[in-house]
Amino acid sequence: MIDIFDKLRNKKSALGQYRDVAHGYISFPKLEGPIGPIMKFRGKDVLTWSINSYLGLANNPEVRKVDADAAKEWGLAYPMGARMMSGQTKYHEQLEQELADFVGKEKAYLLNYGYQGMVSIIQALVDRRDVIVYDSESHACILDGVQLHFGKRFVFDHNNMESLKKQLDHAKGVADKTQGGILVITEGVFGMAGDLGKLDEIVALKKDYNFRLLVDDAHGFGTMGKKGIGTGEHFGVQDEVDVHFSTFAKSMALIGAFVAAEKKIIDYLQYVMRSQVFAKSLPMPMVIGALKRLDMLRSDPSHKDNLWKVVNRLQSGLKNAGLDIGETNSSVTPVYIKGEAKLAGSMLIEIRENHKIFCSVVVYPVVPKDVVMFRLIPTAAHTMEQVDRTIEAFKDLKDKLEAGYFNRPMEEFIAKYNVVIEDF
Repeated sequence: MIDIFDKLRNKKSALGQYRDVAHGYISFPKLEGPIGPIMKFRGKDVLTWSINSYLGLANNPEVRKVDADAAKEWGLAYPMGARMMSGQTKYHEQLEQELADFVGKEKAYLLNYGYQGMVSIIQALVDRRDVIVYDSESHACILDGVQLHFGKRFVFDHNNMESLKKQLDHAKGVADKTQGGILVITEGVFGMAGDLGKLDEIVALKKDYNFRLLVDDAHGFGTMGKKGIGTGEHFGVQDEVDVHFSTFAKSMALIGAFVAAEKKIIDYLQYVMRSQVFAKSLPMPMVIGALKRLDMLRSDPSHKDNLWKVVNRLQSGLKNAGLDIGETNSSVTPVYIKGEAKLAGSMLIEIRENHKIFCSVVVYPVVPKDVVMFRLIPTAAHTMEQVDRTIEAFKDLKDKLEAGYFNRPMEEFIAKYNVVIEDF
């Protein structure tokens, strides 16, 4: 027998392997100052492309006032207790009804957090007789929820409809024997690559396989579709999305999430979702703040329009500069650069310290070993000048990579830009 702490002290996870050369600079960096395109990183102004505030509402004066007034009136404690016991208010119910109406479902249910909410939704929707079929590039919250399933589960190749049909054939065979059902899970917008789940093609398979569809539309809510309802609206199949899930963390720049479906399904979830039944109710300032943000999302299309002006200029400019942005059809903008993971630190130092641009970098195991991905999150608050500056910075990065500039040890870049090693 061993002491589990002895095991953990020397254990390195897939991402934790980078801790010694990344913590405090690449991972767990500190962005400071008012939320917006320009923030401070280590005391210097940086043009920021890593803020989940698609519609630019995080620092909107109207939103800030509502948040402040709600905090002053209610505090952060009210309501106390779980919704089922003592945490119910008319404002929670109002927000749920407005969300349901907006996404075209009979009823919605508020969730404290998106991640734990999705895990709990999956756990509640299926039992051991049921079969889950899910996209291979689903978000971690979906993967964790699926892993808790006691029944069979099948994964289909990302956005590959032939693979989906093959796995549905397997699932149907199992469900026929167990007398269970089939739940298909995918995303509306895949948050890393920015490509869209093929919702129109997926729902077309319902008539042959009789499954229910759960869509995680965290990145599509507020950004996709004419009204901003999400990816289901974009494809014209929102009515065929049986369970619509989204968070407030992206377009609404807030904490919380919701799930929407037909009334009887939400009635059921309210009493069996353990992450909500046994958790404190969403604090009142979050609820009041969400009502304000939802109203702005519905009533003022300029926020979404401005976002897409930024997105279109950024993505077209990067492509014209010879950069690879993959198959994104959303506001999520990846920049793929061929190179080993060990080059990522040097390139990130260069773009942050030389070009004063802050964005996130993604390496293996999230992307293949020979790829470094920079992930840009455009917002409605960015300006065209900031977009053009960013395009030029990445063009310079690409040119320097091709010239062998980053083949030197990362320590040279640390020394050149005086990156504090103790924090790196």
